[in-house]
Amino acid sequence: MKASHDLSGLVKFLSRDDWAFHFEEVMGDHFWPVMDHFDLDHEEINDALGDHWAMTLWGCAFEDFLTQVFDPGGQTFVEAYLKRRSWKESAQSKAYMTALGTSVMSLYEASEIVPGKSFLARDLIRGGEPVLISEGTATKTLRQWERVAARIVPLGGKLIIAGGLLPFSQEASDALLEGFKALPGKRRRSRTQPLLDDEMLRAAAPLFTHAFLFDVLPKALGETRPIIHNSDGDEIVFHEVRFPLATGITRKDIAWRLQGIPQLRQENAQFWNWLDERSQKGPLKARVPNALAAGTTMEDGTPVLGNLELKGRFLTLMVNSAARAARGREMLENVLGKMVGVPLTTIQTIEQMQEARKGRTKEVDDIPLEVATPLVHAMLDKQYREILDQPVGMLGDISPRSAVGTQKGREKVAEWLKYLEFRSASSQNPHDPMTTYDFGWMWRELNIENLRR
Repeated sequence: MKASHDLSGLVKFLSRDDWAFHFEEVMGDHFWPVMDHFDLDHEEINDALGDHWAMTLWGCAFEDFLTQVFDPGGQTFVEAYLKRRSWKESAQSKAYMTALGTSVMSLYEASEIVPGKSFLARDLIRGGEPVLISEGTATKTLRQWERVAARIVPLGGKLIIAGGLLPFSQEASDALLEGFKALPGKRRRSRTQPLLDDEMLRAAAPLFTHAFLFDVLPKALGETRPIIHNSDGDEIVFHEVRFPLATGITRKDIAWRLQGIPQLRQENAQFWNWLDERSQKGPLKARVPNALAAGTTMEDGTPVLGNLELKGRFLTLMVNSAARAARGREMLENVLGKMVGVPLTTIQTIEQMQEARKGRTKEVDDIPLEVATPLVHAMLDKQYREILDQPVGMLGDISPRSAVGTQKGREKVAEWLKYLEFRSASSQNPHDPMTTYDFGWMWRELNIENLRR
């Protein structure tokens, strides 16, 4: 007996009548704009992405095709197939095909992931409460708060995802949502109404393919190096500015004088973060079209412009652009004056830094995970417990404990916690202490566990 997800009968039926012609038109809707933009044919796109994504994207177009009504007869391909071949399919297969025929593609945020079993999906376009999805394969690689485009269909009393699942980066997700806002006839977003209704969303299915491909294809082609800017819009070039301490000046003298700079946040006796208090706080976004945003932020979303470190007889400023190096040098020279000498600046591009790191091997005295993990987790516990009572930029410069006093504030705190969790889980190593840190206690402490969905 064929599996309930087996659509091989439908695929074979494509050769009958004019169905193949209709399917090619749907494939065109999904791929032609991308082919025209990149001047590639369909096979070249498949070669660039590899077999896995080629089949997944074909599946997205095929599932879209199954939802469309065609003349003559005003029926879907699924209806035509089951009318002639239903006797070949099991009851579950027929139920799955019928569900696909009425499904819609949407963008979801994943949470409460149980690898190999299930996850919660929150619809970012139509709104509503998150729904429990039974899924064995995708849940093994999904990350908390990751965004995916998919079709959710009911089957056997459960909700499952169809085969055409696409992971969306933050940039691709933002581009898709902005594209939907520009659609004619779209609704104004509110708490009670979705951005698009099911009929409009069904018609907009090719836009998911477009948004995904315009995000991943340039990287896959590797024709140009991505432009990487910091939060100021400057192209990233690493600068290290070393100030020699003047004769008779101690590190304590320098540390005492640096206390007078409000933009500096001291981490320990030798290290400071230089913060951009003027910037809008929150997840970093590129300020220049077609550029990637990169940088470091504090837990409250404040951008970090650079770092200062006292080591030996030098005060070293480390930043990621020439403009920041000039600003930092001027700031320090105005405050320190003759306490330091003329600085020496060294510069490295991203490529040079990557080359320098290639030959490095793992230190033999690296702290074992079983030792590092509890130490890092204890440090994070202490750090985040203090932050709950401190002003947070993403919350309008009020503390999380104060923000949860209103419904709007609770929603903002939930988004802030999601931002912290997703950033913490971004390491490629699943055993990294930052990745394995459990933020659950913060949700419980703030009594907003019901929003962790």
